[in-house]
Amino acid sequence: MNKNEQKLIKNEQKSLKIKNMCFLVLILAANFLFSQEIERINSTEHLSKNYPFSEATIIGNVIYLSGEIGTLPNGKLIEGGITAQTKQALTNIKNTLEEIGSSIDNVFKCTCMLSDINDYGEMNKEYIKHFKRDKMPSRSTFAASGLALNAKLEIECIAIKNK
Repeated sequence: MNKNEQKLIKNEQKSLKIKNMCFLVLILAANFLFSQEIERINSTEHLSKNYPFSEATIIGNVIYLSGEIGTLPNGKLIEGGITAQTKQALTNIKNTLEEIGSSIDNVFKCTCMLSDINDYGEMNKEYIKHFKRDKMPSRSTFAASGLALNAKLEIECIAIKNK
């Protein structure tokens, strides 16, 4: 066997070792992810309304909040248009996170759905008031039709638990 063939065999062996290590890491990561308990968070008030979704779901250290619209504690949509609904939706999100033992500062991703994309500017003016400048979450915003209760927006967030 010449030197080139020996080098090729060594490279193939190294490549196989790397592939095996990657596979092992993937198996360990999958085992960790799939061994996590799913905790569903629902207040007594939420359960009494028979909604077909949980207020939040926690897997590991990650909190997935259901979409929030600008509803008041009585379940009615707040009046006052996009600004009032944005403020109320974010207040609802803040309250849910605090009930779980987290905070709005731990939100790292939001998805905003607007019934009219022309409301983007007004929504954004109110939205930025609820997050510290250095803690702004990643965000996607798009137009969507058929929001619950004819709401002007729905905001869905993902956060982490307090450490």
